[in-house]
Order: sequence, then structure tokens, then C-alpha cells
Amino acid sequence: IKEEELINDSDIIDIVAPTNYHFDIAKKVLRKSKHIFIEKPLANTMEEAREIVKLAKEANVKVQVGHVERFNPAFLAAVKYCSQPMFIEVHRLSQFNPRGTEVSVILDLMIHDIDIVLSLVKSPVKSISASGVAVMTETPDIANVRIEFNNGCVANLTSSRISMKKMRKMRLFQKDAYIGIDFLAKKTEIIKLKEDNDKDNFSFDLETADGKKKTIAIATPQIKDDNAILKELQAFVNAIEKNKNTPVSEIDGFLAMEVAHAILSKISPNTVQSIS
Repeated sequence: IKEEELINDSDIIDIVAPTNYHFDIAKKVLRKSKHIFIEKPLANTMEEAREIVKLAKEANVKVQVGHVERFNPAFLAAVKYCSQPMFIEVHRLSQFNPRGTEVSVILDLMIHDIDIVLSLVKSPVKSISASGVAVMTETPDIANVRIEFNNGCVANLTSSRISMKKMRKMRLFQKDAYIGIDFLAKKTEIIKLKEDNDKDNFSFDLETADGKKKTIAIATPQIKDDNAILKELQAFVNAIEKNKNTPVSEIDGFLAMEVAHAILSKISPNTVQSIS
């Protein structure tokens, strides 16, 4: 079957090709006014990402970007506890795999955490500092990034694809609470000041320097053993059927890419296109 016939005969197209092919495929599909699910990152360059956003608006179709960690059951269990995080620390470490190395570790791995942080903080980025090293490939394979937001929140992100072990952990600190998320083990831990209506697994008292007593509650929410990929696809279909916004739209994908490319420009200012 020819590509054009396949597009014409489909209602929804799932784009799972390598990143450098995303734009060409998406352009053909959107010009046919078909809904698309597109794996992260949204595109290879910011220019391509902008054009996809423009074409999606013109076609008036649903677009969802495959930031699958938004559907990780450990993250879903933690979201309701996240009110206004002011410090976030993330470690995403992976063993080397040639697959996906056509892009840097920022666009390969860290972009998951960039998307999640942006979804939680909901404040404009004030400044970015970053360092990274290309070890196995021609682009950064390990990177450390500090993102400061206008509301005062600070996020420190570390990503590596040359580690000896896997790790996908996020720690969030906000007023009166600490939230720990293990995306790999699918575990969530909440440590916070106890409220009257709390029914937590465990609590204990602490006395502050001024003699005040604080009751600390520790909760470990029950995690459903859900398939994150299935859940994100179900959410996409649901958005189409009910004409709702997709949970991770092309705008979300664009914003995550914008921050990722700004990070890359800090690491390799001579090889990355400038971000407007």
C-alpha cells in the first residue's frame, strides 16, 4: 500500500519514526486533516516544531505528543499532592543504547522531565544554566541543568545515557511537603505536615528549635499497575471522541522542545540554533 493511500484510509496516524523524520510525516498527515499521535520530541528543530503547531491549528485536528511519563502510575499518584513545588531535583540515568542517539541526551531522555516540570510549575522560565559532555556520540551524552522560574522555583535535572545502572527519580519540595517519585520502580512517597483529616500510614512528632511541635505524616499512595503507553493512547482517543484538549498537546511538546534547545545552546552555543 502506498503512503498516500495509507494516510487517506486512516483517521489517526501514529508517528513513531526517528525524530528527524517527524516533520515530513506530520506535514503530510496534517495537510490531509488527520489526527496525529507523535512520539517525543515533537520535531528535530524549533522551526519544524513551529510549523507543526501552525499546521495543526489550520487542520483543526487533535495532536498528542508521546511524553509517556505523564501517564506513569507513580506520577499520577503524586500529582494531586503537588500544589506549588519550589525546588525539584531529577535524575534520569540509563545504560548506553545506540537507539535514539541521533539526538542528544537532552532531547532523548531529559525532555521527559522538562515536560513534567513545566506541567507542574506553570511559571515562565527565568534563566537556564547547563553543562554537558559528549562521550559516546557526537552530542551530549550526560548533562546537568539548572532551571530557574519567575515564581522562584528551581529545578535541577541530571540525565545520562552512559550510566552503569538505570534511575528515574524526581524529588519535589514545597511548603509543608516533600514528594518523591520513582518512575522506574513505580513508587511514590509523600512526607508532609499532618492535617486533621489525614489517614496516613505512619506519623511521628518533631520539636522545632522554638519548642513548637510538628506532626510529620508519611504516605505511600497505592500505585495501580497500569500500562502507561496504553493509558496515553486511550487518553488521545478519548480527546478525539469527546472533542477535548489532548493531555499533552503540540503546544506542550513545543514548550518542552523550546527549553531543551535553550539548554543545548548553553552547552554548545556554536552548534545549536538560537531560540527566539
